[in-house]
Amino acid sequence: MVLVEEETLSGTHTNCISVNDVTKSYGKNPALSGLSFSIPCGEKYSLIGPNGAGKSTTLKLLVGLLVPDRGSVSIDGIDPTTKRAKKLIGYLPEDASPYNTLSVRENLEYIGAIREVQNLRERVDQLIYEMGLSEYEKSKVSKLSRGNRQKLAVALSVIHEPDILLLDEPLNYLDIPTQEKTISIFDRLNATVLVSTHIMSIAERLTHGAIVISRGRTIWDGTMEQLKQLGDPTEAIEKIVMRLMTGAAPTH
Repeated sequence: MVLVEEETLSGTHTNCISVNDVTKSYGKNPALSGLSFSIPCGEKYSLIGPNGAGKSTTLKLLVGLLVPDRGSVSIDGIDPTTKRAKKLIGYLPEDASPYNTLSVRENLEYIGAIREVQNLRERVDQLIYEMGLSEYEKSKVSKLSRGNRQKLAVALSVIHEPDILLLDEPLNYLDIPTQEKTISIFDRLNATVLVSTHIMSIAERLTHGAIVISRGRTIWDGTMEQLKQLGDPTEAIEKIVMRLMTGAAPTH
């Protein structure tokens, strides 16, 4: 699949996420080395790569927490550091840390107020119920288990019903029933989604497209079905991805 330039697709859709020839280093250590890809509005893609490939750095650039050393990133065609872009984005970082000194409900009310959520009380009530946090709504985050902190982090990322959802290993620490509830919540948003993960079963559940990166560069971009077609019909998709990563296959 050829990488899509930022333009109107089929006369109706534009790219909601664009990364163009981006480099980013931490001191002398390169994290991204000319990374490029784009995701049309309404599409759901996974960002797949080994540890150290630059996945989390890419999400931090897209959410405006970092800026590129070179190249550009955009959210719906605008700078992700702008107030307008931040209204569009829901972000779930890996190992998210809600405010420890606030309760579950206070975290949701505070972030919801910042996000200018309408009918905030009803929205908070809904998310507390859906994420199975009713028993803990008055508990300080510092007293929660890791799984319950992740439930709260999921709720915080979607409280304003974002148009663009950036998720870094979103199902970490969640039990199977909560994973299913979380997937349902994400699906209901009908948002443009980019999921950073190295677990292919999660990628297949949450998205239908894949961007494979290695050493800070895109090495393959296409649909999950196209990815599976790169191997034998009986071959596990993980093995196909492993070959792409180790062989540094060119983008199709």
